[in-house]
Order: sequence, then C-alpha cells, then structure tokens
Amino acid sequence: MPTFYDCTPAPSPRRARIVLAEKGIAHAVKLVDLSKGEQLSEEFRAINPACTVPALVLDDGAVLTDNAGIAAWAEAVQPEPDLLGRTPLEKAQVASWNSKLEGECFMAIAEVLRNTAKGMKDRALPGPHNYAQIPELAERGRARLLHFLDRFEQHMQGRDWVAIDRFSLADITAGVALDFAGWVKVDVNEGRPAIATWRARLAERPSFKL
Repeated sequence: MPTFYDCTPAPSPRRARIVLAEKGIAHAVKLVDLSKGEQLSEEFRAINPACTVPALVLDDGAVLTDNAGIAAWAEAVQPEPDLLGRTPLEKAQVASWNSKLEGECFMAIAEVLRNTAKGMKDRALPGPHNYAQIPELAERGRARLLHFLDRFEQHMQGRDWVAIDRFSLADITAGVALDFAGWVKVDVNEGRPAIATWRARLAERPSFKL
C-alpha cells in the first residue's frame, strides 16, 4: 500500500488527496506539520529533499513528490474514473486548463500569501532554502488573481465543468485553488454566479470534504 505524506490544511497536498479519493486508491497516511517545520526535518528530507508535500511513496520504494506525478501515476494504475481525459483532445484540454490554473491562479495566490504572512517571513518560497518576502510580489499576485477570476467567470458561464464535459483534474486544481483564495481574503463567489454555481457542485463531492 502506498504511503501518502499529507498536511491537512495545505492546498497542494489536498489536490493529491482528492485525486486518490476519486480514484479509490487505498493508501496509508503520514501527516507532516508544516506549521512546525516538519517538512525541513532530516526524516522528511530523506523522503523528499525538496521539503514539500505532497509526497507519495509507492510499494517499490519509488517516491512521487508533486501533484503532476501523483495524478499521472493514479490515472495509469486506476484508469477509471478518468481524470485526465480519454481522447487526445480531452487530454489536451485537461492539461491546458490545469497548466493555466497552476500558473495564473495558484501561483498568484501563493505570491500574495507567502509575501505577506508573518509566519512566512524569510520563507517566501517553499523548499529547503530561505527567501525574503517581497511586498511588491504580493501586490502583483492579488492583481493577477482578480484578473484571472474575471476570465474564469466568463469561461464557466454555461458550463458544468472546467475543461471537458465531466469532472476532471482541472476541476480539482481549480476547486482547491479557489478555496485557497480565501486564505488571502478574496471572496471568489462575490459577483461571479457561474463560479459560485460550479463551486457548489464541487462541494457535493465526498472527496472535496476530505
């Protein structure tokens, strides 16, 4: 049985947690308390030298240390229900939206949080090295997020799901990202009815309650 290294409040491992739940892949869980710096411990560095979660240790000892790898592995070992698309076009659409969401939404929120939170002083980037906060990046990140939300609201009008005609990895990434926006005090539902309707649909899924 694989072992999943998780931190319950954090958005990045939550994405992998939802993937594993949607796929019905049994796994053991070990919690890593980021607030206590356990990701920087020698014990965890032996699992993932990048000092980030999620990490998934497979039965053969191989370690997957990012959401892209975990999702690809999960899709290969448990093809149904598919999360990455079935046809070449669907696969491209899911991959494209997942990339947009990571770069234009997730990273924008992270720029705000990591460059403003007092608890992240000198920890403006995840990983083994310390980096100073840059207030201007927080300002830019908030602007980027709001611009993305305007575009995303337009995209979601008349749609049930983000990338294709059913739930996919893009919905997981988007759903977790927009929940994460609450950490920087952005109400993503306000004035965005299409986003609000879609988020209500996501909230009904058992995996999103984990």
